[in-house]
Amino acid sequence: MRWVFVALLLLHGAIHGMGAAKAFQWGELSALRQPISRGMGVVWTGAGILFMVAAGLVAARSRVWWAPAAVAVVLSQWGIIASWSDARFGTLANLVIAAAAVYGFASLGPLGLRAGYERAVRARMAAPAPAPDVATGVVTDAHLAHLPEPVQRYLRVTGVVGQPMIAHVRARWRGRIRGGPDDPWMTFTAEQHNFPGEPARFFFMDARRSGLPVDVFHAFEGNAATMRVRLASLVPMVSASGAEITRAETVTLLNDWCLIAPTALLDPAIRWEPIDARSARARYTVGANTITAVLWFNDAGELVNFTTDDRLAQAEGGAAWTRQPWSTPVGEYRHYGAWRLASRGEGRWHAPGGVFAYIEMELLDVQVGQTQDGR
Repeated sequence: MRWVFVALLLLHGAIHGMGAAKAFQWGELSALRQPISRGMGVVWTGAGILFMVAAGLVAARSRVWWAPAAVAVVLSQWGIIASWSDARFGTLANLVIAAAAVYGFASLGPLGLRAGYERAVRARMAAPAPAPDVATGVVTDAHLAHLPEPVQRYLRVTGVVGQPMIAHVRARWRGRIRGGPDDPWMTFTAEQHNFPGEPARFFFMDARRSGLPVDVFHAFEGNAATMRVRLASLVPMVSASGAEITRAETVTLLNDWCLIAPTALLDPAIRWEPIDARSARARYTVGANTITAVLWFNDAGELVNFTTDDRLAQAEGGAAWTRQPWSTPVGEYRHYGAWRLASRGEGRWHAPGGVFAYIEMELLDVQVGQTQDGR
């Protein structure tokens, strides 16, 4: 679809060269019967050039392509109106390009959820909170001594011993998601940044619903969480904040530390209780919320599941939240830099009508920022 749009921009821009040629008498153009002044020739020329520039930016995946495209549409339509009987059908192309430019501004411009996600990440990166002081510098076996044995084994399996404590982690995902067991799946790509210490989490998802784009932005900062969802980057679908989503996202924070930033499991805000050789219970306190989860491990020491009764499920439209058992089985471990982590997982609701997976994810990449003492 991107290359079809590039072709449309190029073709539309080339056609504007005819108006310029007519105005400046560069050749005989019998298809254009109306005279075009030199002033309007400048308008036609400018529109054609800007359409070409927009095509190049779309081809290069630039995020500012919508700006020259929008100006080009204005100039183009000005020229079309002045030569209406000859050029009126160009209005159809302008309508398509204008609609695309509006979407481009909404999704990639400064008012979009993606821009909000990136601003939040930049602000936190500029003034990050300190990492948990339980382990500055390099993580050693001594830092693990207070943990239940299966958690110690997991941290060794992931390779964090001998590695610096982290200041933040960035992860990229792809997968599919749905609202309920009978709903169609939506494919997505996602990126997130997490910061331990005074915890923060910023998560942006780009999904597709019935062929239309859906933007999702989760933010957890200052012990409070929000979630916003927009259809086609323009139509608000969900705008959630308050105590319920903050509690729900506190569970997600702990889950993230287990899956993509295991050094954060050394945070003193997590209190551990041994259960047996293959499981342990974690109690995690952030602000006013304390949530509990059980971590399950296999004989190789790998984390294979995370279960909790403290996750809140959101009703359709985000109007209500209800407590519901939640689990995230994971597997297929592989290396991401120095760490060895699960590459695939699911999120499952244990609903009254039965257990169902509402999200399936593949971890594509993990990048770690180290603490100052660990550089």
